[in-house]
Amino acid sequence: MSALPPAPRSDIVAMLDRLVAFDTTSRNSNLALIEMAAELLSGLGATTRLTWNDGATKANLFATLGPADRPGIVLSGHSDVVPVDGQDWSSDPFRLDARDGRLYGRGTADMKGFLAAALAFAPDFAAAPLTMPIHFALSYDEEVGCIGVRRLIDDLTGLEVRPRLCIVGEPTQMTLVSGHKGKKSVRCQILGHECHSALNDQGVNAVEIAAEIVARLRAMQRRLRETGPFESGYSPPYTTVHTGTIKGGTALNIVPGECSFEFEIRNLPRHDPELLMAEIRSWTQDLIPEMLAVSDHAGIILNENNTTAGLDMDPDDPAVRLALSLSGGNDTGYLAYTTEAGLFQKSGIPAVVCGPGNIEQAHKADEFVSLDQLAHCESFLGRLLDYVTAPQSGRF
Repeated sequence: MSALPPAPRSDIVAMLDRLVAFDTTSRNSNLALIEMAAELLSGLGATTRLTWNDGATKANLFATLGPADRPGIVLSGHSDVVPVDGQDWSSDPFRLDARDGRLYGRGTADMKGFLAAALAFAPDFAAAPLTMPIHFALSYDEEVGCIGVRRLIDDLTGLEVRPRLCIVGEPTQMTLVSGHKGKKSVRCQILGHECHSALNDQGVNAVEIAAEIVARLRAMQRRLRETGPFESGYSPPYTTVHTGTIKGGTALNIVPGECSFEFEIRNLPRHDPELLMAEIRSWTQDLIPEMLAVSDHAGIILNENNTTAGLDMDPDDPAVRLALSLSGGNDTGYLAYTTEAGLFQKSGIPAVVCGPGNIEQAHKADEFVSLDQLAHCESFLGRLLDYVTAPQSGRF
């Protein structure tokens, strides 16, 4: 008989059941989940602090167990999930469903599985003789641009002692990640001049101007694919440029007066996206004189909606070596997508990414995390517990 796959502690599964039941889709409040976690952690003796969005409808939680006068370890994850609208689920996405060694529900992989394991371990950390603190960081609105965690990180600048390592538990199948790409998202608005299409010499065709810029973005992508810069380990191993949406025009016989489109740059962490943006701005400046010759109101507006830093930790950094020992692995990997880890590193807190589940399951109908992945995460946290209760002499 083949051996059964490892199973996690029952309290991890029970905590995941609680977390999935909170519909924390990014358009909704996350306060019920945050209040539950804050109550749990404060009941164990943790100090807690909240940072809010402008409307006070969402909050980040930062909580600390153990001696706060020493550098410690952050267990970090986002509380929000993507929508289930239009997806064909086999079960209620906001009720945990166990089938065939898998736990189904929205956010099980991305990334409530990690949060469940971390919170389930909180009593273990609280009862242990900690030689350094364990911090819990739960953020809002990661899925719409890593928005909430920026306020949490800004708030941490007031700490007398900064954390020595942040572990962001995005789904990596419990392999350690020391680098990921950054992301810049931009909206380009073309202001043309509307007129009858039979008199198009009197108009400024906003759709055609937009199409010209999109074509140049595509040429930029082709150039990056062919000439780099390149960095092995990433897939694809170069910076990517992509146009995602476009909207313009009202009727075929009207020269369109407006058009807008959105594009993104997913840059290698050592490839400054501002170099590409400077090139793009130069294109728009080349196009504007011809537009203004027809209408004083014509123009091109570039609005940078969001910029999230890439992660670029040296695999030999002591913080990475520590995290690697906790993961039980031998090598670090790289991600093409963006996480909050890059923002922690940019703020001066060393960060890695490591969590249960597979990113291929995220954002889909019937999202799941396997029981064996949660068991691996349990082992990771068990090794972390051993580390933070061991004598500190000679350690990182």
